[in-house]
Amino acid sequence: MATSSVATTSFIAIIDDEADVRRATSSLVRSLGFTAKSFVSAEEFLADADNRSASCIVSDVNMTGMSGIELYLRLQEEKVSRVPFVFITAFAESQVREYIGEHVRVLQKPFHADALAACLDAALKSKGGGSN
Repeated sequence: MATSSVATTSFIAIIDDEADVRRATSSLVRSLGFTAKSFVSAEEFLADADNRSASCIVSDVNMTGMSGIELYLRLQEEKVSRVPFVFITAFAESQVREYIGEHVRVLQKPFHADALAACLDAALKSKGGGSN
């Protein structure tokens, strides 16, 4: 019985309940040279068998069902995997930081491609750091 030692390859998870935002962000992430996998909700991401192989999560804050903040807190509580997060939001950055803290990357919608690229670069460099 042969099994692969590497079941999946790493990817950037894009979680947003708005189809246009999800599609545009996924396209931008791919144009930066990353593999992107998009999800319509936090629940869909959690149900995906490959979710633990995500290198970074780019998530909307306010979504139908579980919010991006609730997803972040749940993954932090599990302590199994501290995947770096980049939040995208139409709300004030200070409101997001009130719940999460200063160390999390937050981009205001609409954001520029270079801003997302910088956030992904910083998040991936800090991946082993434990708190992002």
